[in-house]
Amino acid sequence: MTDTEQSRRIPEEPGTMRINGKGGLGKRRRLLIAGMCLGAILVILGAAVVWLGAKASTIKTELEASTQLVPKLKENLLANRSADAMSLVDELRRHTAAARDAASDPLWNLASATPWLGANFSATAEIARSADDVAALGIAPLVGVYDSVNWNKLMPSGSGADLEPIRNAAPTVATAAHAVRASAERLNGIDPNNLLPQISGPLTQARQQLSSVVDELNTASDAASLAPNMLGSDKPRHYLLLVQNNAEARATGGIPGALAVLTADKGKVSLSAESSANELGVFNPPIPVDAEQERIYTARMGTFMQDVNFTPDFPTSAATALKMWEQKKGEHLDGAISIDPVALGYILETTGPVDLQDPQMLALTQGKLPVQLSGKNVVKTLLSDVYAQIKDPKAQDVYFAAVAKEIFGALSSGKGEAKTLLTGVGKGVDEHRILIWSADPNEQSVLGKYPLSGSISGPSVPAAQFGAYFNDGTGAKMDYYVKRTVQLIQQCTGTDGYGTIKVRITSTNTAPADAATSLPAYVTGAGAFGVPPGTAQSNVIAYGPAQAHVETATQDGNQVPFGAQLHDDRPVGTLSVRLAPGQSSTVEFTFGKIVQHSLPEVVVTPTIQPVDKVILPTQSANCGATG
Repeated sequence: MTDTEQSRRIPEEPGTMRINGKGGLGKRRRLLIAGMCLGAILVILGAAVVWLGAKASTIKTELEASTQLVPKLKENLLANRSADAMSLVDELRRHTAAARDAASDPLWNLASATPWLGANFSATAEIARSADDVAALGIAPLVGVYDSVNWNKLMPSGSGADLEPIRNAAPTVATAAHAVRASAERLNGIDPNNLLPQISGPLTQARQQLSSVVDELNTASDAASLAPNMLGSDKPRHYLLLVQNNAEARATGGIPGALAVLTADKGKVSLSAESSANELGVFNPPIPVDAEQERIYTARMGTFMQDVNFTPDFPTSAATALKMWEQKKGEHLDGAISIDPVALGYILETTGPVDLQDPQMLALTQGKLPVQLSGKNVVKTLLSDVYAQIKDPKAQDVYFAAVAKEIFGALSSGKGEAKTLLTGVGKGVDEHRILIWSADPNEQSVLGKYPLSGSISGPSVPAAQFGAYFNDGTGAKMDYYVKRTVQLIQQCTGTDGYGTIKVRITSTNTAPADAATSLPAYVTGAGAFGVPPGTAQSNVIAYGPAQAHVETATQDGNQVPFGAQLHDDRPVGTLSVRLAPGQSSTVEFTFGKIVQHSLPEVVVTPTIQPVDKVILPTQSANCGATG
């Protein structure tokens, strides 16, 4: 520094500080300002946390309140308390709207964009939005539709059923199904892995609840769109009714011995043109069937009406049966419906007993069979007693057809309650005792989404589905005495990642020891097809899931030869089992190379046994680590 520069400097007083930004006073001021800013930020953050906490509490409280209303809503709907139900819907919507409003707060949206915790805020907001959409776009309109439907008017009667409420409700149900499905898809798009347990838990629960609701709404939407037309709202519909006889097993239930034309005209149901498989006779040349199925089940499928359901695929059986009917009767029909005596019993539980007072029937039975049939005695009467008391097969067919006509006549007369009827029919559908096929491709494409179609492939079949089916090999009615159980045995997954599952099928012939002489020849077959009287022979068929392999078969612990085929990319194993009275036998088919990792399930041929007594719980191997 020069002398001149030094002389220009202002001398500093002792104890003073410079304020040119480089001294201590400037630092203190900056620290004070920064502290004030941080304090303000902390105050703002604290307020934001409190605000967000309040909003979170609101969302939680409102959604819990809405959840508690759902059981009450169901109770009011089932009791036909429509005013109370609508009041609850309004209250439900107020709660879900409040939750949605809280989750739409600008500060909540800002918090959703923050790292790490932001996903929890956005997931909570989506749950709230979905709940409100379900309430406003799903539940509210559905309750309104439910109130407009008079369920008793849906019951068939002599004047028909009122199908207009279903037709009018169809668009509303479809819209509600779409809204709920969209909400479910949004929730399914959220990754739960980075969420706090307090958020991921409710998210998982909401997903599960919506999944079941989506399935139910989709079913309701399809039913509302199909039912009016299929019940003849625009023009009469004519269906071939196949009454399956479980005493002589076929893959879908039993031999379709009794036939009739079921007409649905504006909801009124009637039977006509009663016939039988015997009456239709032999088809030569056979009706063409799928070559793949013919290799498994032979050309008899297209040769005899009695054998159209050797295959467990009901669309194939139904289409073949309609071609047979048209060829022999010259009548084109709109579809086919299959039902067995057990399902007829479910209907009788709704309508009440039917009286068989027709003079021809009384003369036929000569007082040896019940003159009144109910849900308690119809199965034994149709599948056992009739053979002991009516020797002529043609007369037996007449009796079967007459009973079916009386039952459907009671149904058409409006006996019983609609909801009870739907419960009984639903049980028959769940047990695969009632099957429907439509000759209309558009209708069949919808039916094909549900087990009601009896398909062995397509959208109605779960990925890991197995099947255990039975075809009589005695040529008689011995399956009335054969009791069966079916169980899946899940093995440990191999090192290659493939699964292995055994299908274990145990059959027991419960016929009396003297069945050869004590049972009617028509029941035992009298050895006509090479099977000793009293002995029951069955062709046991097991299906695995698509792409799997059927690898081995054992009978009573011993490896045995078996037939291995493919049906729509599903592996099929077949084996014949012969049982003397009192004898049991266990067959196991091993399926390997299973790529599906979902829970396995099994479908079985419906017999006279309750299905839940036939299908045993899946047995899983202990695959824990060893060593």
